[in-house]
Amino acid sequence: MTSVVPAVEPAPLSRNRAFGLLWLGEGVSVVGNATTSALLPLLAVTQLDAGPAWMGLITAAAWLPWLVIGLPVGAWVDQLPARPVMIAANVAAAVSLASVPVAFALGILTLTQIAVVALAGGVCTVFFRTAYQVFLPEVVPAGQLEAANARLFGTESAANVAGPGLGGLLAQWLTAALGLALDAATFLWSAVCLWRIRPARAVAPPSGPAEPLVARIREGVDLVRRDRYLPWFVGMGGASNFGLTGYGALLVLFLVRDLGLTESGVGAVLALAGAGGVLGAVVAPFLSARLGSGRASTVLLVVSGPTALLVGAGLPGWGAAISGAGGFLVGLCVVAGNVIRNAWRLRYVPAGLRGRVMTVMQVVNFGTMPVAGIAAGWLGGVLGVRETILLMAGVHCLAAWSVLVSPLARLRELPPGQLGG
Repeated sequence: MTSVVPAVEPAPLSRNRAFGLLWLGEGVSVVGNATTSALLPLLAVTQLDAGPAWMGLITAAAWLPWLVIGLPVGAWVDQLPARPVMIAANVAAAVSLASVPVAFALGILTLTQIAVVALAGGVCTVFFRTAYQVFLPEVVPAGQLEAANARLFGTESAANVAGPGLGGLLAQWLTAALGLALDAATFLWSAVCLWRIRPARAVAPPSGPAEPLVARIREGVDLVRRDRYLPWFVGMGGASNFGLTGYGALLVLFLVRDLGLTESGVGAVLALAGAGGVLGAVVAPFLSARLGSGRASTVLLVVSGPTALLVGAGLPGWGAAISGAGGFLVGLCVVAGNVIRNAWRLRYVPAGLRGRVMTVMQVVNFGTMPVAGIAAGWLGGVLGVRETILLMAGVHCLAAWSVLVSPLARLRELPPGQLGG
């Protein structure tokens, strides 16, 4: 008689040292990033008198690398160990960002340099985020990916509560430029935490001669294109990000010049969006279990659409709370949906294809963002800042509602199995 060996339950996330280091490093780093999300636009608007065109250009520069180098980076990362790529990206980002306070202290800071730093940070983000999708399953068992994503997204959202408010206070007490020096240090902290991780499930790069780069890129594109569900996520994500990035590019300008808020007031409104994200990350596992991952994803998309219109409906004084409420609701729905869908994608896409498949999706999702930045900058000068924010929020609304005509609308659970299986 053959005995059955019971399956060994994986250790809880609280006892997973590798995940703990990843979480700690990312937690500190995203606080710095969230602080910069307020400091960099404030520096451009209040110290260098940037208008809509420059604000759009700076936003575009941050996202342009996804459009230009996203596909080859995805193919490269599938052939490289993920952790060293992430460490190198963090160090490069720290050096780039540190140049801003140095130039400001010397009196030579320009809007051009801010745009170049945003571009360099975008390049580092492409490498880091692509490798990150490959690395997370190396430190977290498949059954815990949704819980791990909830913690990571929740931490990022919590940072988005504290970071903008902290950024506004730093800009008021010190200067926006000096505050950016703190963010440079957080990238180094994240690099140190990653250096200390020894993943238990490291996935070795493919052995033997590597496929040509173009062939690997084509394989990733074909896998996404032929799948029944991924093209819908790609299309909706790209159109939604166009709208969200478009109004985000002008949001600080709108809050300062149209609503008359101080630096700390801007930080408070931006922090509300982060607070919504915190709640979204907390409730995502509950919604997924109660409604089903597919139904929860659809409901969150439908609700997130019209709430974005509130962002551009704010008024001077206490009426700015309308913009804050809109940001809160958008943050809640977007983050909760991202937690659910990201956990599913990590299970759905096989390990050896994650880098190129995820990057194909991200190239479209993020590739619309530089176009949105340029478009918002131009439209802000032609139509007005408030009008452009409302128009871009409407684009996001239509993109989110397109889920209702997709095959995803009828699913209680997001599709089981694996891509190509």
